Amino acid sequence: MRIAPAKVLVPLAVLLAAGTLAVGSGATFSSETGNTISTVTSGTLLHTNSKNGAAIFNLGDFKPGDTLNGSVTITNTGSLPATFSLTELASTNAFTGEYLKLAIKNTTTNTTVYSGTFGGLTDGQQNPLGLVAAGAANTYTFTVTLAQDTPNSEQGKSATASYQWSSVQQAATTTNQ
Repeated sequence: MRIAPAKVLVPLAVLLAAGTLAVGSGATFSSETGNTISTVTSGTLLHTNSKNGAAIFNLGDFKPGDTLNGSVTITNTGSLPATFSLTELASTNAFTGEYLKLAIKNTTTNTTVYSGTFGGLTDGQQNPLGLVAAGAANTYTFTVTLAQDTPNSEQGKSATASYQWSSVQQAATTTNQ
């Protein structure tokens, strides 16, 4: 007797489907994890100048032996520590020799930035002031002195200077977390 091929194939297909269901319905282990939103936020590099846009000092009728003190406070208001510098943008000094002196001192850290002839800083050259932490303030006192022995030939002379404060971020770093 001959069995029809369709009769063999139908029971075989039913057996395969049942076997698949039996294997697929078994229990399996699983695991899942997640992370909250990962973020990166850039820092800020800002500073304030207590006399922004104004003169640090301004005095007429200066006479031999007089001293003039002018102060300015520079504050790192950014979130990043920064390297600060002072640049004398332009200066003039009509006084002869070393009669007119200028000293610049960071009175917060008690360090001398410059001491010499008025206008003696190289115009356009940055003078490093060091690293300033975020939120830190430094007060700078500019002391101008006309020598006691200044002769009559120096009467009516003047000197001027303009300054710029700059801040630059520290070198980039790699952070591993």
